[in-house]
Amino acid sequence: MSGAGGKSLQQALSELLVVAGRAGVADDRARSEALALAAALAESAPGAPADWGKAFEGATTQAFFDAAVRGRRWRGAPTAVLTELIANGSAEKAAYAEALAEVASAACTLGEPTMRVVGNASVAAAAQLQAAGARPLQVASTPQPKTQEAPQEEAAVEEEPAKTVEELLAELDELTGLARVKREVHRQVAVLRVEKLRTEAGLKSPTITRHLVFVGNPGTGKTTVARLVSGIYKALGLLSKGQLVEVDRSELVAGYLGQTATKTAEVVASAAGGVLFIDEAYSLTAGDLGADQYGREAVDTLVKEMEDRRDDLVVIVAGYPEPMEAFIAANPGLASRFRTTIEFENYSDDELTDILTGLAEAADYELVPEAVDKFREVLATTARDSSFGNGRFARNVLEAAIGRHAWRLRDVPAPTTDQLRQILAEDLTEAPVTSEEAVAPLATSSDATEIEQGEQA
Repeated sequence: MSGAGGKSLQQALSELLVVAGRAGVADDRARSEALALAAALAESAPGAPADWGKAFEGATTQAFFDAAVRGRRWRGAPTAVLTELIANGSAEKAAYAEALAEVASAACTLGEPTMRVVGNASVAAAAQLQAAGARPLQVASTPQPKTQEAPQEEAAVEEEPAKTVEELLAELDELTGLARVKREVHRQVAVLRVEKLRTEAGLKSPTITRHLVFVGNPGTGKTTVARLVSGIYKALGLLSKGQLVEVDRSELVAGYLGQTATKTAEVVASAAGGVLFIDEAYSLTAGDLGADQYGREAVDTLVKEMEDRRDDLVVIVAGYPEPMEAFIAANPGLASRFRTTIEFENYSDDELTDILTGLAEAADYELVPEAVDKFREVLATTARDSSFGNGRFARNVLEAAIGRHAWRLRDVPAPTTDQLRQILAEDLTEAPVTSEEAVAPLATSSDATEIEQGEQA
């Protein structure tokens, strides 16, 4: 794959588009998503923008960094297209996940890859494959040809019935920590289930809003829970598809007044039948200099679309607690539709350690006991202010450790399986990735420097 004998980004992209065509996904959408994922993984690599630009005509350095911003959310979670394919039970979901994993691996060929890029690619590839139940994939290794049995195995997976509410709630309960969140989601499910049964029985029932507000610091599992909620609502018969569409301000607001309404309406339409998840939603109602007319236009359009699609759309808005209160209060339409707030608390050291080891297992790595002890030492000296990345911090520590692991084995001609899998304490000895690096690139366009509980990360 990456490295000697590996696929280039152009090759990986071409193969992805073949799978996308079979799945009925538009070429432009699949290409844009794959390029964003590759940019997000390789943004710390010197020279990456130029190599990335070779994948399509007219690419600029600015386009590379814009794409990286869009793709960062998929470093530890399935992409938007893959999420839809999984929600729709597509026969191509595993093949598409494997093609995305190849794109992640190809990101290691862009520019002069750093150890961080290798770690990013390993975790991102594992996130795509795990979400679709696809085969493991070793980043930076020689690709293995698919066996003739692979299509049969994939078809067998597709024959599995859709998950029930009980199964999805069990998945929720298996997540690390989040006790308060789990209780509230269980309560919401009970209320909505009884409301549906009363309606079917011809009884009067109060109108209960399904829309939710998630508040908490970064990396506390908000997107992971939102994805489970979308599946639960579908299983309850409240949503027709159950896909999760995750966006932020940049994907709702256009460059000119009037265009924002159209852009927001298109995003909402893509989420119809599922859940629209808006991260840092408060950025729509107030900017650094006060009220934002572009954001207000997006909110006004959102409120209208929520009303027009009230029978087959759920909106979840998320962010820090105090700004989210101001956001909901900024528009009467929002206040009347968002009546349930779920608080996501910071993780404890034990919970973060469980998340780290779980992420490692998902990527087919093993943290030896000494490495786990070293991580606890790192946590003991890490400040827990509002910028702390929680599970995202654990993910970034793992990504950095995977890079150091690869560097440690650079001169080993034939490493054993244990050597390829085991993360040692020394792989965590350098300064870990900071919480700020979890949400900010190591390079910017101006200076050119920069699983499933992975999304808890």
